[in-house]
Amino acid sequence: MVDVGSEWRTFSNDKDSKDMSRVGAAENPLFDGDTLETVMSLGTGAGALDEFGKQKYNNGPRQMSTADKALRSGYDAIRQMAGRINLSSRIINRAFSLFKQCYENKCVRGRSQDAIVATCIYIACRQEGAQRTIKEICAISTSASKKDIGRCFKQIVNSLPNSNRPESIDIKNLVPRFCNQLDLRQENLIQKTAVFIAERAKELCDIQSRAPDSIAGASIYMACAAAGEKKPMKDIQVAAGVMESTIRLIYKIMLGKASELFPADFAFKCSPANLPTS
Repeated sequence: MVDVGSEWRTFSNDKDSKDMSRVGAAENPLFDGDTLETVMSLGTGAGALDEFGKQKYNNGPRQMSTADKALRSGYDAIRQMAGRINLSSRIINRAFSLFKQCYENKCVRGRSQDAIVATCIYIACRQEGAQRTIKEICAISTSASKKDIGRCFKQIVNSLPNSNRPESIDIKNLVPRFCNQLDLRQENLIQKTAVFIAERAKELCDIQSRAPDSIAGASIYMACAAAGEKKPMKDIQVAAGVMESTIRLIYKIMLGKASELFPADFAFKCSPANLPTS
């Protein structure tokens, strides 16, 4: 068994040293790693300096392959973009692994790095169960549009084996995040009710082709109204990142089946017949 972690050795004259590593950082499996380098630290004793006070022993120019340069650039972009919404290191590593696959397979040749990085983060979030909408990823991207990410997404997913393809976005993961931004008094009740409404609406209403974030927004609006905690459509639009007209359209489609969309034990503050018509 080979340990690729850092080697830590302690010597009697190194007790006050801040860096006890003698061989550098742990190996990063995401880079090629075919060039093992030794970097000399700057000397502090008289023997390390020449007569002009300059270092006698310097590190030569560091060589990095074209592949590693591209991967390093992508890795830095992923870390910067993911840091804007505080994504976990697990998602960052997954995104970088996807970026490396894209580079090696050349499946997104011709696309901008910003679009590729944003798409890798979007897919990584879905694979790790921390789903984000495309609009949320667009917000942290420098220049990638929703259309750019959509095109890259199709190309990357088609290049992945079936076992690694991301699952479809689950509304159960979107509703709690949207509700958290609305400052609801009955947040737990409305979350559970909105998820139930969304699942039932997909069975009873003609909304199967609609985006999950739009369905989630309409379900939250209906749950709030029925629970007597009315929220302006504009607030829900901001939380869901969806056009107000889109939420309103889906809500109107669902309204015709409103009496069948709620849990059997739901305590109505506003009956289905009296729900807002828009």
